[in-house]
Parts: sequence; structure tokens; C-alpha cells
Amino acid sequence: MLRKNWLIAVAVWWVAAAMAAAAPQYKALIVDGQNAHDWKGTTPVLKKILEETGLFQVDVATSPPKGADMSGFKPNFAAYDVVVSNYQGDPWPEETRQALVNYVKNGGGLVIFHFACAAFPDWKEYNEMIGLGGWGGRNEKWGPYVRWRDGKFVRDTSPGKGGGHGPMQPFQVVVRNHEHPITKGLPEKFMHVPDELYGWLRGPAKNLTVLATAFAPKEKGGADEHEPILFTVAYGKGRVFQNAMGHTANELKSVAFIVTFQRGVEWAASGKVTQKVPDDFPTADKASVRP
Repeated sequence: MLRKNWLIAVAVWWVAAAMAAAAPQYKALIVDGQNAHDWKGTTPVLKKILEETGLFQVDVATSPPKGADMSGFKPNFAAYDVVVSNYQGDPWPEETRQALVNYVKNGGGLVIFHFACAAFPDWKEYNEMIGLGGWGGRNEKWGPYVRWRDGKFVRDTSPGKGGGHGPMQPFQVVVRNHEHPITKGLPEKFMHVPDELYGWLRGPAKNLTVLATAFAPKEKGGADEHEPILFTVAYGKGRVFQNAMGHTANELKSVAFIVTFQRGVEWAASGKVTQKVPDDFPTADKASVRP
């Protein structure tokens, strides 16, 4: 009887251990509800991309529609390890804004996906959290451009718009920081599928680390500059990651986006990256796409 009970106890322990090992390590919240881009198409894909890692339990907080009463929109950011913003729309209530600031300052992770960099142009703390943004009337008063020139990053305070892009185009991403957990192990150069190549992003750029850039040629609507595509910001005790790729659900099939997004969200949540670089990661001259 004792041996039988012991065997049962061991079996129960193994099952519990296996379940614990399989359980997601991090809780992620995607915020959406308003955006000039197709958030209804991209949010489900972002959720799936994160869940496929086995690292994340993902919830979604959807705001009221544009022009509706926002006073009741109060996501519990503090219940999550990382918040992913797919939001660009009406201002949030002051209580919600302060909750996000406190969350990040106290060590929470924040990820800015594509056009979320255009949100809240008049919210000082948001501009500081995201480092660089665009559109919404942003200009030199918001801060400098940050560009890679002659082997180093420079802050360009020239007057001009914040945010812009040419037509959809494939582009090569160049890693500028090989020691950061997000980009460590990635090839120096890799191709992305045709997408909006964001340029002219500008902002406070405090505690900003650019991880990768892409060259935006003038003949394709760019500024002939190496523009930041992947970058991080240290805000208080929190970690912020911005990924400028990913216009629609179709562009989210790009392995260049998938892998940098997955790694960036893990880093924002934990400060580390445990994921291996997959075999289907793109090369310097060929993009890679998943079904």
C-alpha cells in the first residue's frame, strides 16, 4: 500500500511539473479599439504570434469606438508583465494614462507596434516612453530625428515633419546593436517583405537604444537616411520596445517581423530573451514568409 501511494504521489508530481512547465510564463495585454490601420485584422495575428511561443497568455483590451465615451476604459495594466499597444485614436482618460505611466515606471513592459507610434502626440509622458513617434502634428518641437550616419547615430534637430513613408516596398534591416538580447544572434542584415518603411520619426529620444535600421531611398519616398526600425527605451524601471514593421496582417507573415516581435515582447516582459533564432529566418537578400 505504501509503495502504491508513493507511486501515485510521484505520478501526480510529474503531471503537476509538466503542467507547470507547459504553462505560459508571462501575461500579455494587447490594447486596441481605434487605429487608422486595420487593428481588427492585426490584433488576432499578434495574439497568435505570441501564443505560438508558449511563453505568453494573451488578453485583449478593446476601447470604445472613435468619438464614444472613453471614461470607462480602464485596463488593469498592473495585472500583466507586458502591454502591447495596437492603439492610435482618441485620448484616454487621465486615470488610464497615469496608470500606464506608473505601470512602466515601476517595471512593466510596453511594446509599440507599428502605427501606435502615432498615438497621443500631446501626451508628454507617452512621447517619452516611446522615444520616437510620428504624425499627429509632430515636428521639431517634439525632439530630434535619430539617424545612422557615417558609422554612428546622430540626433538631427532640423525642422520638419514627424513621421512619413513612401509606397509599400521590400527593405533590408541592418542590425546596429548585436549585444542586446533582442538582436543577439540575428544576422547582421535580413530582408523584410514589402511594407511601409517608416521614416522621419522624432521625439525626446531619451534613454533610447536603436537596435536596427533600414535605408529609405528618396526615389521610393524616403529621406535617403538609415531610419530606426527596432529600438528600445528605458523609462523608469520599465522596458519599452518599438517595432515599426507590420502594416497589415499580410506583412505579419514575414519572419523578420514575427521573430523580432516575439523576442521584443519577451524582452519587454522580462529583460531577457530565451528564444532561439529559427531556421527559416530571412537572409540578407531573401525575405522569409510563413503561412
